[in-house]
Amino acid sequence: MNVAVDTGRLDDPARIEAADPQGMLRQVASSAAQIRSGLRAALESGAADVLARDGRPRALVVTGMGGSGISGDVLAAVCGAGCAIPVVTVRGYRLPGWVGAADLVVAVSCSGGTEETLSVAAEAARRGCRLLFVGGADSPLADLAAQSRSPFVPVRSAGQPRSSLWALTTPLLVAARALGLADVPDGLLESVAGRLEDIAHRCRPASETFVNPAKELAAELLGSVPMVWGSSDLAATAAYRFCCQLNENAKYPGIAGSLPEVDHNQVVAFDGFFAGGADDPDDFFRDRADDAEHGLHLVVLRDTEEHPQVAKRRAVSAELAAARGIPVTELRAEGDHPLERIATLIALADYVTVYLAIALGVDPTPVVTIQELKTRIAE
Repeated sequence: MNVAVDTGRLDDPARIEAADPQGMLRQVASSAAQIRSGLRAALESGAADVLARDGRPRALVVTGMGGSGISGDVLAAVCGAGCAIPVVTVRGYRLPGWVGAADLVVAVSCSGGTEETLSVAAEAARRGCRLLFVGGADSPLADLAAQSRSPFVPVRSAGQPRSSLWALTTPLLVAARALGLADVPDGLLESVAGRLEDIAHRCRPASETFVNPAKELAAELLGSVPMVWGSSDLAATAAYRFCCQLNENAKYPGIAGSLPEVDHNQVVAFDGFFAGGADDPDDFFRDRADDAEHGLHLVVLRDTEEHPQVAKRRAVSAELAAARGIPVTELRAEGDHPLERIATLIALADYVTVYLAIALGVDPTPVVTIQELKTRIAE
C-alpha cells in the first residue's frame, strides 16, 4: 500500500472529500439519525413488548462480531456494574456452556450474514434460549428469527457495520429498558442524538484543524503508536472501540487498555523501545521529546465517574508518561448519563480515526484484508 502522509489535506474540504470517496465521514455523521431510526425500528418491531411479557432473564448474552459485537459492550457499559443480571458479549462460534433456557440471547449482525453470529444464534435456539435478532432485513439472520418465531428488529446499514453502531445499539437499549435493566427513556435517546449532532458540527470537514478536536488529535497521532486507556469500564469500552476504528478506518495499530489494569503491565512500555525513536533504545538519557512522534502516544479517555484510586492512578500514569517524553492527550466524556458519556467518547474517536486515514492518504472505508481472509477460508 502506498501511503502519502499530508496533514494539509485536513484543512481542505475538497481534498478531504476526494480522499474519502465512499463517504465514511458521512457515515459517521449519521450517528444521531441512527439513534432515531433505531428507536423507531425497535418500537415498530414489537420486540420490547415480547421481552417485557416474558419477564427478566437470568442473563443477557449478546453475540456479534466486529462493529456489530461492540453494541453488546456498549449495552453492558450503559447497564453498569450495578445491573441486576449479567450482560455479556460472545465473539466467536460457540455459546458458553452455562447459557440455557433461562437466558436471553441477542444476535446482532449488521449484514445479517455473519457466520459466527449465525452459529451461536442457531445453538441458542437448539438450547431453547429466549432470542432477539437485530440486523439486516431479508438476510439469513432474519430467516433464523422467523424459523425460531423470535422478535426481529431490522436495521438499515449506514454503509459499513462499524459506522452503524448506533442503529444496532439502540434496539438493544430499548430491549434493556423493557426488561428494567437500563434507564433509557425516549427523551434521553433524543438528548444523546443532540450531543452527537453537536460533535458532528465541531468535527465537520470545513472546521479547521486548530479548532477541530478530531483533526487536531489525528495530526498529533501521525507516526506514533497510540496507547488508548479508559479510566472506567465505560471508558475502557470506548478505548477498545477507538483502537478497532484505528485498525479499520486508518489501517493503523492501537493498543487499548483499562485503568487500573494497565498500571500492572502496559505502563512498563513507557521505558521500552517504543517510548522514543532514537537509534539507541538503551540510551535512557536521550531527549525523548525530540523523537516522541516515532514512539508512543498516550490517549486517556476520562470518564466523569471514576473510582478515587483510579483517578490517582490516571493522573500519576500521565505524569510518568510525560516525564519520559511521551505525548499525553486526555479526552473527557460529556454528559451525566452513562449513555451520554460513552456516546461522546466514541463519536470523537470515530472522527479522529477517519481524519487520520485521510492524513495518511488511506481510503477509510475498504477492509480489503478482511474480505481476502473471508474469501480464502471459504475456499
